[in-house]
Amino acid sequence: MAAKLHLGWFMNFAPPDWESSWASPDAGDWPNGRFYVEIARAMERACFDFMMIEDTVMVADAYGGTMEGSLKNAVFAPKHDPVPLAVLVAANTSKLGVVATMSTSFYPPYLLARLCSTVDSIAEGRFGWNIVSSAEDRAAQNFGLEALPEHDERYNVAEEYFDVVNRLWDSWEADAVVMDRDTHTYADYTKVHTVDFDGKYFRSRGPLNTVPSPQHRPTFLQAGASPRGRQFAAGAADAIIAVGTGVEGMRSYRDDVRARAKAAGRNPDDIKLMFVVSPVIGATEEEARAKLARFSDAPNYEEKALVGISSNTEIDFQQFDLDQPLPEGLTTNGERGSLEHFMRGNGEPGPKTLRQLVHERASRGLELVGTAEQVADKMGEAMEFIGGDGFLISRGARDLSWEYLTEVCDGLVPALQRRGLMRTEYTTTTLRETLREF
Repeated sequence: MAAKLHLGWFMNFAPPDWESSWASPDAGDWPNGRFYVEIARAMERACFDFMMIEDTVMVADAYGGTMEGSLKNAVFAPKHDPVPLAVLVAANTSKLGVVATMSTSFYPPYLLARLCSTVDSIAEGRFGWNIVSSAEDRAAQNFGLEALPEHDERYNVAEEYFDVVNRLWDSWEADAVVMDRDTHTYADYTKVHTVDFDGKYFRSRGPLNTVPSPQHRPTFLQAGASPRGRQFAAGAADAIIAVGTGVEGMRSYRDDVRARAKAAGRNPDDIKLMFVVSPVIGATEEEARAKLARFSDAPNYEEKALVGISSNTEIDFQQFDLDQPLPEGLTTNGERGSLEHFMRGNGEPGPKTLRQLVHERASRGLELVGTAEQVADKMGEAMEFIGGDGFLISRGARDLSWEYLTEVCDGLVPALQRRGLMRTEYTTTTLRETLREF
């Protein structure tokens, strides 16, 4: 029997599909979070590992130099804070992991450590932190900064940040809470310690004033694409959000990260590589390909895609001719991995026009188009070649509908389960245990 694969869902606390014929009748009420709670329940019925809520903290204006593209297309804004939604989802599910994105550039370490500890307790051990350092100067300017540090320096900051928050989570020994009625003692003060952290970037006395959560520290997710990002992820993450170009690129990425993890003294099997994919499913392959064509032929498809990559990289892609190759030497202090992946396209040799790159981006590195049975076969074959570990389903917030959710949860997942490629029940308690189950 083929090895099981892990499955997660990558999403935003942002407007879902609100204008197609499949839009939810209450799509306008998305800010109350209930739409996403129902989505989470569907994912839990389908035995997903987790729902991951992405985040950015600005209204982007890189595309064309104005906020119009972002707000018109609901790309990067509006976007609500993921942590309260994570709490709401956790309170309305019992097995599904829930991951929230928080930035090492903007959260004071003590605040984040305390927040994660609290939410993991509410979630009964099913909470995860998606570690980002942020990549947008516009975000930095919302926090009183002129710009973010240089790309690799942000990872230096993140590594020290990761060190201090882990020391804060360790400031309470696991058995510090005694609740001894005879001595009227709730917590043994000899088992709660200051951390007295004094680093290059951060200082914190500690200890936390929260009791240890079920996982003691949240499950860690990270999206390391650049060499510096891969190094950080290999040393810190329980699961890595990855985008590859074809199965060859995905296997190469996984081999590289596992080698880095082993060199860092970690067990590579403790890190799960979750490759971002966007399956398109129909009753027939022809129907699935027609859906894909309708999606990419939408009047604002290209603009939405360019607003998104402009926001990630802070490069104005409106300035370039859609029917010409991009100029050589484009660089960014933003998301370098996103820029590299976008400019690589589907990996085929030869120059590509900007329009071609936009449409190749839709496959997210692996074309999964067909019936649920065909897509399940392709996913199983790809994972066998890559070596593991799973996939992260991603659909742009504007295109997230009940139709798509049903196709995945009630079509694709059962097809995977029939092939022995996915769990049919949860057998563990915490999110970290769920990821390490196989």
